[in-house]
This record gives sequence, structure tokens and C-alpha cells, in this order.
Amino acid sequence: MNGAITEPAGSSNPSEMDRPVDRTDWVAAIPFFAVHLAPLAAFFVEVTWQDWLLCAVLYVTRMFFITAGYHRYFSHRSYRMGRAAQFLMAFGGTTALQKGPLWWAGHHRLHHRYSDLDGDVHSPRDGFWWSHVGWILSTKYKTTDLTTIKDFAAYPELRLLERFQWVGPWALAFGCLLIGGWGALLIGFFLSTVLLWHGTFLVNSMTHLFGRRRYATADTSRNSMIIALITGGEGWHNNHHYLPASVRQGFTWWEYDPTWYVLRGLAAIHVVSDLKDPPARLLDQARVRDGAFDIGMFRSYWERAAKVTGERIADLSARPMAPSAEASAPIGPAATGEDADACLPDEPLSTLSGLISRVLESADQLAASTRRTRKGTKGSSRASEASDHASE
Repeated sequence: MNGAITEPAGSSNPSEMDRPVDRTDWVAAIPFFAVHLAPLAAFFVEVTWQDWLLCAVLYVTRMFFITAGYHRYFSHRSYRMGRAAQFLMAFGGTTALQKGPLWWAGHHRLHHRYSDLDGDVHSPRDGFWWSHVGWILSTKYKTTDLTTIKDFAAYPELRLLERFQWVGPWALAFGCLLIGGWGALLIGFFLSTVLLWHGTFLVNSMTHLFGRRRYATADTSRNSMIIALITGGEGWHNNHHYLPASVRQGFTWWEYDPTWYVLRGLAAIHVVSDLKDPPARLLDQARVRDGAFDIGMFRSYWERAAKVTGERIADLSARPMAPSAEASAPIGPAATGEDADACLPDEPLSTLSGLISRVLESADQLAASTRRTRKGTKGSSRASEASDHASE
């Protein structure tokens, strides 16, 4: 499952023959499924409570490297740290077996750039399996495109770590075996890895399907306390999509965000710095309950309805029509040209496509006009700044 580092050359619009095929690479996926089966071997070895403790420690620790490192630092640059700390954070992330920091962050940036649109690498629009794990196993996203993460690709040590991303997990697995035996390897390492994978994957899949929306964003992101508990604060996904550059994803005191708590502690001892907290003036803007038009959910429902309608029109167009007096009449000069083209089966589909485009364009304009501050709060004159900050 290791991805090669590539720097695309030539045209930015490759032909269909040059584009990667979007299919599951079952051969390369064998190690992925083998890791899932490995913990079952624990039934044949001695397992102690220390092994279960190691499992919990490795889960929490490596989840932090993913949430604080791969996500909030490398993907969104929501705080700063020195070069040595940056390398250690990246190396710690590789032990989670989620590929290298450049691959992870580069694809995550694409997710935000095209969230729930055609360019989204793991949108639930393509099904739960695809958004949860299918996109990782596909041939389409195996490589690391350095053009999506030029800022961190400029560091040679990070490019080297990307190339040798297997060193971290292999070293950790061998250390577990050496110190704690087979129980530590199977439960401590392999089971915690499986749990860590699916905890992370839930953010890609479930937080775009279930939960509550506080802000009207252009996608279907939701807030989920359950997933926040599982992932160290990543479940406040609608908050995050509203203000991606914020290091804090739990915007209220009751929104559990331990990743942010630890980062504040590291900032106190000067390991990290310049934590980007969400501006107070933006927290009360674009609220769904205050009348902001929810373009993300509208687009989702509209496209779903349009897809069903389009399929129905295509089905009706493909069916043979019963002959009638008008239909059986010979086609003469009066029935040629534009009149004949109007009878083509593709016309209803093109008309529907134009209607969809016009409605979505109007919806975008309406969403922009309703991004306002709640009445009675400060900063109402700065409502226009919300969309600029949210796009960072």
C-alpha cells in the first residue's frame, strides 16, 4: 500500500488513456486485510493486561500524531513548530500505517478544495464503502502528488520519510514483539492499528452522513460527539469545514477536543507556537438556525433528486413509443432542422442539466447573501469576512 512520490510532468489535463483507473487494487490490498486478521491469532498465545494497556496507549498516542500532525499541522498549518519537532511529528504519524505525511495531507487538501464535489477524493456521494476505505485501496490515489503540498515537500527530510514510510511501523511492531512478546504484537500493535484505521476513516465517511450541522457550509459535513470521543476531537467536522484553519475544532466548552488541549500544553512549554484559534466574530455567522441558507445540504438533496429524475427521463427516452398518426407520418422538410433535433432523446437530459446548473448557481448566490452575523452580536459589519476566512 505504499504510494510512490510523483511530480506530474507535461499537460495538466491528461487524456483518458493517461488518467489512473479508479478501481480496487486487490493485490496491493492484501496487507491491509492481513492486518485485520492478525489480532485473531491472539487466541493462540498468552495475552496479559499489559498487552491491552499497550493497545490503548498506542491507539491514543498515534491518534494524536494523526490529528495534531497529519491533519491540523501538515494539512491545514493551524500552528507552527520547529523543524526537529516537525520531523518527529511526521515520523510518529507514519507509525499509524496511514502512509506518509505528504500523501495524507496532500489528499486531505484536495478533500477540502472539492468537498462533496467531483474532485473530492472520498465523498460519501460515491457510497459509504468508498468514503470509508475504498478510495485508499483504489489504484487512483496510490501516488503522492507533490504539487498539492509544495510547502512541506520543500523539506528533504520529509520527502525521505515519505519514501521510507515503512520504517516507523516496522520498528514499532518489532519493538512490541521484543519487549512484550506475541501478545504485545498482536493486541498492542495490530489491534490498535485496526482500531486506529477505522476511527480515522469514520471522519471521512460518517461525519458527512450523520450528525448535526451548526454552520451552512458548501458540503455535507456534520458534528458528532461520538466520533469526537473516538478520534480525539475530530468529530466536530462541520465546525472544521467552516473554519479549516482553526487549530481548535470544538468551538464550545462542552465540545470535547483533547488534541487541542494537548497542543495548548505543548504551546505552554514552547514546543509549538502560533495556535490559530477561531475568531470570535466568525463563530456566530452562517448559522443554519439563524436563517443562513444551507447550500451544502441543498446541493446534496438537489443532485440526488436530479440523478433520479435524469435516470427516469433516460429510461423513458429509451423506451419505444406507441405509433400514432403524427408519429407515423413521413418526415418532410417541415420536420427537419431544429424541429427534428428537438425530438432527439438527449434533449430532455441536456435541458435538465442546464436547469441543475442554473438552480445551483442561484443557490450559491443565496447562500452567500445569507452568511450574516446573528442579531445582537458584535461584528455584524464584518459578515462579509466569513467566507474569506472559511476558505483558508
